[in-house]
Amino acid sequence: MRRHHHNGLKTFGLFAVMWAVLLGAGALLAMTTRSPGIIWLFAALGLIGTFVSYWRSDTIAVRAMNAFPVSEAEAPVMHRIVRELADRAKQPMPRLYVSPTDAPNAFATGRSPRRAVVCCTSGILQILDERELRGVLAHELMHVYNRDILTSSVAAAMSGLLTSAAQFLLLTGGRSRGANPLALVGTLLMALLAPLGAAVIQMAISRTREFDADAGGAALSGDPLALADALRKISDGAHARPLRPEGDLVTVAPMMIANPFRGAGLARMFATHPPMRERVARLEALAMR
Repeated sequence: MRRHHHNGLKTFGLFAVMWAVLLGAGALLAMTTRSPGIIWLFAALGLIGTFVSYWRSDTIAVRAMNAFPVSEAEAPVMHRIVRELADRAKQPMPRLYVSPTDAPNAFATGRSPRRAVVCCTSGILQILDERELRGVLAHELMHVYNRDILTSSVAAAMSGLLTSAAQFLLLTGGRSRGANPLALVGTLLMALLAPLGAAVIQMAISRTREFDADAGGAALSGDPLALADALRKISDGAHARPLRPEGDLVTVAPMMIANPFRGAGLARMFATHPPMRERVARLEALAMR
């Protein structure tokens, strides 16, 4: 599928910035502790966390949403649409799940197309017509085909690693004897600002991948306006019936097609999903081409 807005390049650039910040924090950590080996410890923990979250992404997401598998007899429309889209993309048929949740939403997860899971809430199946549902399912399949689960797992692990390093810097940065005062100020600033920067970059990566899945899904379904219409309905429904940000739901939320939580102020600024109006506007622009 054709990419739009250079989203792949943006994701690469955001990861490069995060790596640069992470390396800077690691260098300061090695200086303040006088133990370069601690960097390798944090790196190992980060790799383990990435692997676990990536490998078990489907299990975690399904469990968090209390979802259950549905057969073709139980969800014939959903099966028919996904099979048609998967065949068009020349990809294997994913497993289909339904979450007994009134809030309208959907997500896809799994470490590869062969291990993919696509899940719709009962709420979204009630409010969307078949054309709109097709646009949503195409969007979710593009997350799988673009390997966005791996991208989000790595971003989350790097963000967590950077936050841990920053917390360690706060504990050790002010206790280095004989250190240059300016170096100490720089260390403390890094410790305070690095977690904020990591959160912003992780948010930007997630938003970029949503735009990419919108564009790819529109191309796969051949109907950008169907997804635009669906997003309007989903946004209204999710706002009226928000989920509580607790447990594994917080981990699963970035995978969903719309933010399942009700956010305002700073929470909205740091949301992992782009503004719905902008997403709809981009899809309408695609339909005009």
